[in-house]
Amino acid sequence: MVKLNGMLMIGSAGPNVGKTELACAVIKKFSRNRDIVGIKITTIKAKDGQCPRGGQGCGVCASLEGDFSVTQETNSDSEKDTARLLAAGAADVFWLRVLQTQLQERITALLDVIGPDAVIVCESNSLRQVVEPGLFLMVKTGNSKTWKSSAKQVRKFADRIVVSDGSGFDFDIDRIELADGKWSLPAATKEVDKHLGPLAEATAIIMAGGDSHRMGIDKSMLPIKTAHKTNPRPIVEVICEQLRGSFDQILISANEVEKLSFLGFEIVPDKTSGQGPLMGIASALEASVNELNFVVACDIPQINLDYVRQMLDEVEKSNADIVIPTTSEDKYEPLFAVYRKSALESLHEVLSSGGRKISDLFTRCKAKYIELGDAEWFINLNTMEEYEEFRTKQDA
Repeated sequence: MVKLNGMLMIGSAGPNVGKTELACAVIKKFSRNRDIVGIKITTIKAKDGQCPRGGQGCGVCASLEGDFSVTQETNSDSEKDTARLLAAGAADVFWLRVLQTQLQERITALLDVIGPDAVIVCESNSLRQVVEPGLFLMVKTGNSKTWKSSAKQVRKFADRIVVSDGSGFDFDIDRIELADGKWSLPAATKEVDKHLGPLAEATAIIMAGGDSHRMGIDKSMLPIKTAHKTNPRPIVEVICEQLRGSFDQILISANEVEKLSFLGFEIVPDKTSGQGPLMGIASALEASVNELNFVVACDIPQINLDYVRQMLDEVEKSNADIVIPTTSEDKYEPLFAVYRKSALESLHEVLSSGGRKISDLFTRCKAKYIELGDAEWFINLNTMEEYEEFRTKQDA
């Protein structure tokens, strides 16, 4: 695999998610001080006249003559992606259409023309299979439920999954560095963001439908601060922010759909009301598009995604239905745990038998327990006293 530190590659989960918008923003920023070459790659599986994306198609694939075609964009006044890259400030823009079997050979030939020291912003998913860029970003929308085939194959390599809401991104491009012709995302930035690829094939389920009887008011809307935003925001929004971009899908388990619609994620009401969090988990698992699901209560304001990764790894290694953290021999955290969809059958059995405790599920399916240990980051805000103590520490 060719290593190209001078290339920033941008892929996408699907069409029309903002990939070109992000590429243009990067080019606009960095072309002020350095010539940037833009490349758009369209990989074609076969010249059979069929659109690989389905439907009638645009004719791009069917019109290819030979194994490849390279065109240089000269008009910056159209709405074509290549024209937009040129208008954003790219010194040169190339469009490579190529059969998938010829991709490595033809990108090598194009790079020979561009020059070994070129600084490049490239739009492609498939190229990541033959080139290791200095930085690889992937773009998805907040409500993306599926990833196209070419994206699934490479999302594990993403340095950052960027979430688009249609008007902007959850990522500040000022964090990107270009030094000595090499693109990078500082390790400290990656550690803060945690928007990395390994969690992409899981769904995050935020439990926001409880009655909050110990708190006395709706816990999900309690205002808390975050490190980079001074204005307090609802705790459920803060949790969403920590999880978005790291998961293929985010679901909110709650019955008050209208109240939580501002979050921009799918709200999943209980299929049958009055059956507690067990029904909330079951309803959300049924709505999930993934086999693996991280379930978290809305009263846990700080998410350690490294620990979540550990649970996801453990559920796959042990082939368990549930991975549950423990803090002592008889204390579990079932609302900060990983559930396979395979647990659904046992969930329905418990509910049908009149059971309402999540612990009733543990003996009916394969459960794996892992120690949470002395994790200072793990905080439950069950009472007003705990909430006020947490806010005091934030203000300190």
